[in-house]
Amino acid sequence: MTVVRLVIVDDHSLVRDGLRARLSVVQGLQVIGEAASGAEALDLAAADAPDLMLVDVGMRGMNGIELAGLLRQRHPGIRVLMLSMYDNREYVLSAIRAGARGYVLKESPTEEILAAIGAVCAGGNYFSAQLSNLATLVGATPPQLTAREHEVLLLLAHGRSNKLVARELDISVRTVETHRLSLRRKLGVDSAAELLKIAVTNGWTTL
Repeated sequence: MTVVRLVIVDDHSLVRDGLRARLSVVQGLQVIGEAASGAEALDLAAADAPDLMLVDVGMRGMNGIELAGLLRQRHPGIRVLMLSMYDNREYVLSAIRAGARGYVLKESPTEEILAAIGAVCAGGNYFSAQLSNLATLVGATPPQLTAREHEVLLLLAHGRSNKLVARELDISVRTVETHRLSLRRKLGVDSAAELLKIAVTNGWTTL
């Protein structure tokens, strides 16, 4: 059986102790270290190259989202699963943009945390049930858009009307409508809010 080597990253010792107690007894998991800060986590990543890091979002100093971004840059082979008390949409999307492969609430039962670890280590993504509406925006191959469709999407996502998009891109309103129809076919959405979700998730824009 392949053993998943993981590191727990949280600035509260009681949380780390609790997670270690819950996970150390699971066959196929090996907790190889703990970190109380982002800096400590980076040192462990460089020294021990774990398969997975369980990372708290709301740490003091370098927060978990910042850490996930640095891990993606420096150690792309290490998967990151966020464990947080926050179900805030912006936190979730920021974590995804930073490279996290999953986001699980700390109140989740051990079974769900284990399911998340399994999914992420298998190359997939995992979100707590409360966040499942965001899961459809993650893990799929980014949609293939033309350069012009990409420009139109970003303008529409930020609330521009068809007329304003046409004016900014120096094209006709009819052409904008044609691109919007193509975007609807490719992405399955049309509202500015849904387009913005897709743009943020794929790293094409920020909130």
